[in-house]
Amino acid sequence: MKGLGLIILCLIIIAVIALIFYGGNYLYNLGLNPKFPKDLVFKNNDSNNKSTKTNQDETSGVKSIDSEKWLFEYSNYEDLFITSKDNLKLHNYLIKNKVTSNKWAIVVHGYTSQGKLMASYAQNFYKMGYNIIMPDLRGHGQSEGNYIGMGWDERLDIVDLTKYIINNYANTEIVLFGVSMGAATVMTTSGEKLPSNVKAIIEDCGYTSAWSQFAYQLKSLFKLHSFPMLEVASLICKIKSGFFISKVSPIKQIKKSITPTLFIHGDNDDFVPFFMLDELYNAFSGEKEKLVIHGATHAKASYVNPQLYWTTIETFLKKYIK
Repeated sequence: MKGLGLIILCLIIIAVIALIFYGGNYLYNLGLNPKFPKDLVFKNNDSNNKSTKTNQDETSGVKSIDSEKWLFEYSNYEDLFITSKDNLKLHNYLIKNKVTSNKWAIVVHGYTSQGKLMASYAQNFYKMGYNIIMPDLRGHGQSEGNYIGMGWDERLDIVDLTKYIINNYANTEIVLFGVSMGAATVMTTSGEKLPSNVKAIIEDCGYTSAWSQFAYQLKSLFKLHSFPMLEVASLICKIKSGFFISKVSPIKQIKKSITPTLFIHGDNDDFVPFFMLDELYNAFSGEKEKLVIHGATHAKASYVNPQLYWTTIETFLKKYIK
């Protein structure tokens, strides 16, 4: 009987370990595998925004037929391909302003979205006289890549874009702008050694860290604590993608940043929770401003109050970009 009990205990332990590994692998695929369905991830977000269906992407703002028509028919955009440091072919939309300008905006999309869906943002920067680059982040749109980096590997791709602009155009002044994962990407980029041409950063509803965001969603979606599945998912991420999830920390990166930053968030955001705004804002010691859009859910700040949103951005940028 004692031997049988030991066998049963061993089988239970093996079953628990297998279940944890399965859960961790599922969490990795759900969060970071671009080919894995994301319906569940956006379930809560979609339910709060029935009039602005995301269609399995974190479309920043609201899809606009007019802005997409502007991009494809009137903006005279160019397809720009750049090879990343790890040899991925990355696609970007490059739009030169009809008015000669040395001002550039790199406009970065969110999780599972793509560059063209940032056309409404690009259109507003264009009206302010900016040339624009809208990247398809690795694993998104027309860019190569087998995983979503949550802003970590992407930060180096954004640095490469700033260098491309500087090397090909004279006397450039650059702003980095991103929404949600795009916001996390530009904040993570801010902790790198950036060219002095990068004058300002604007982040809209970015998360403090990938770990905190996944832990929050794990509790929200499954009513589970992060331990131990997130630890297993992080190990799988290291094996498959080359980094631990805990490495992706915009809040740590902005502590190293000296670039003036505007922080934006909707106070009804429960996807990237609103409380992360103050955590990020308080962690940054440089020149900064904060904008709260009342009544805005996730990535909808520009839609809920476009006049306040764009007036604040334009006023902020005029301080640093002439």
